[in-house]
Amino acid sequence: MIYFSSRYELVFEVIQEFDGGYVAECAGETLFRQAENWEEFRRNVREVVSAYYSGQPENIPSSICLHLVRDEVLLTA
Repeated sequence: MIYFSSRYELVFEVIQEFDGGYVAECAGETLFRQAENWEEFRRNVREVVSAYYSGQPENIPSSICLHLVRDEVLLTA
């Protein structure tokens, strides 16, 4: 059985959709989240992490990193 230190960090790769919403997947865990706006998204991520580690308080990460991936196209002409 593997136990994690409470000092580790969960990292979510976040993509902003064309409609303005956000979608994310957690690296290393099977956690997914989405929301219409950033504040709702942040709440949803905290909720899913809390639920995922329910009953395992010793494994709750010390922080959550939201890595926003953003593509931007610049015209050259």
